[in-house]
Amino acid sequence: MRIAATLTAAAVAAAVAVRVAHSRDRRFLHPDGRSFTGDLEIWGGLEPTGAALLDRPGRHPVTLRISKGIGTRPGRPDVLGVAVRVHGPVAGRRHDLLFSTAGRGRVLRHVPVLRSGFDTVYGSILPYRSGTGRTFHLAVQADPDGGPLGRTLESVVAAARHDNGRLLLALADGDAVEVVGRLRFGAALSDGQDAALAFDPVRNVTDDLHPTGLVHGSRAAAYRLSQRWRGARPAAPNPAAVARTNLHG
Repeated sequence: MRIAATLTAAAVAAAVAVRVAHSRDRRFLHPDGRSFTGDLEIWGGLEPTGAALLDRPGRHPVTLRISKGIGTRPGRPDVLGVAVRVHGPVAGRRHDLLFSTAGRGRVLRHVPVLRSGFDTVYGSILPYRSGTGRTFHLAVQADPDGGPLGRTLESVVAAARHDNGRLLLALADGDAVEVVGRLRFGAALSDGQDAALAFDPVRNVTDDLHPTGLVHGSRAAAYRLSQRWRGARPAAPNPAAVARTNLHG
């Protein structure tokens, strides 16, 4: 497994290098997207996870972005993504969570998949680790009580405009999947605000909920390189968080 993870990390790094060579003023990962204000309502699960964000019921303001990973034409299959910046629950602390379209079940949730529409399942691909040492996957998925997000970025904007843009936040542990909260899309941000956003799922985390594994560790370098390359302001250095992510691979 460790050899496979190392090879995967090398492949990710190679893919990043190719995209860097072909981009300058825009994201080379998930270049086409729309960003929104919003909120995250947490009601928690049946058992504590060891992460304050998931265990304490409440509502938190968020900034979220929904995107196409490769940038194919509207309605065409792509690896779709959802990025969520949670402002809290600790004042002044941000927590970035990133998801990509993935399969369902214990095995397929590790695999990014192409999807044509945004009403689907987005997974963390690799696990998160809580303050108690528990590991699990996170996912967001279409909310049956919300309106359809559709097949294009503009249809997502329309759903948000009518207060119908919603996703459920779920925790997957083995074969069990438990919904622990709901994301609601708010107002769409301007193109300039979208371009300035710089998510970092490795450095913008808390000690009690952080990603694990070498692939996540490779993302730490990839996102920082991408953000500096396109002129966005990256997250503050956090070598302890990067080391912790790689250590728990």
